Amino acid sequence: MTLYQNNKYNKPFTPKKPVRSFRDLDVYQKSIECSVIITKDMKSKLAKLNYDYLENMLNCSMSVPLYIGEAHSTRFADFKGGVSLLEKAMAGCNKMIVYLEAIKGVYGSKIDVGLIDDIVGRYAESRTKMFHLEKSWKRFKESNATESENKNRDPRY
Repeated sequence: MTLYQNNKYNKPFTPKKPVRSFRDLDVYQKSIECSVIITKDMKSKLAKLNYDYLENMLNCSMSVPLYIGEAHSTRFADFKGGVSLLEKAMAGCNKMIVYLEAIKGVYGSKIDVGLIDDIVGRYAESRTKMFHLEKSWKRFKESNATESENKNRDPRY
């Protein structure tokens, strides 16, 4: 068995799994995990503390995976619309970080600060990965446009 050389991150090369649907995207899986954790582990505690923005936060946490799923489907028919939805998902990650850090600041020891820090880290990582996904989609779009231009050229010229 041949071992692959380590890359600059000192991790062995492993090929990525093919993306057959939006559910295969890591950013979708991580964002839905965050939404489930917030609903299961934080919702009841924040309701007892009468957190004013609970409903807004829950809607925002669900909007992130919803935008990702919609963006993945929309990008084929309307590329700019798909990218716009992905950018809304990135904005949703930023909003969730603001909500969570505000909760930490307001309620402090009344809540699990470690859990909030963990979720903030997940949203920050997801946001970065969404940015890279957007760049990847744009590169793919540009390479397909170049290929189609080359096919449409008359080979005699």
